[in-house]
Amino acid sequence: MFAHGDAEGVAALFTTDGQLLLTHCEPVRGQSAIRAFWQGTMDRGLTEAWLETVELEWHGNTALEVGRYMLVAGEGRVADTGNYVAIWKYRGVAWQLHRSIWSTSCPSMGLRGSVAMSRRCIDLWRRQPTVQS
Repeated sequence: MFAHGDAEGVAALFTTDGQLLLTHCEPVRGQSAIRAFWQGTMDRGLTEAWLETVELEWHGNTALEVGRYMLVAGEGRVADTGNYVAIWKYRGVAWQLHRSIWSTSCPSMGLRGSVAMSRRCIDLWRRQPTVQS
């Protein structure tokens, strides 16, 4: 979805009252606002989102996921890396994101970050150990 610029599809992964919680931002609430947020980042050049699940556990109709992310802009340039926590809810026939909390590991760079900073963030990403459960 993300690589195809499908912000609508990304937003559909969320519950209707889902929230995206990002570093230095007010909460993005609801599928419409989440779609607008991701469309805006895609319009500014974000082309890929890489996610790696590090931990996953579930209790009834709720699942908790902890992982790492990397956001990539045009020409393969790393725009950001960090960690995330996702709270999933089972709604009827499918799991949907209810809360998605992202915490950057890089200094504020925006999509115009320097190549040196991008390389530093890639190095941080590669050095993180993967925890097996």
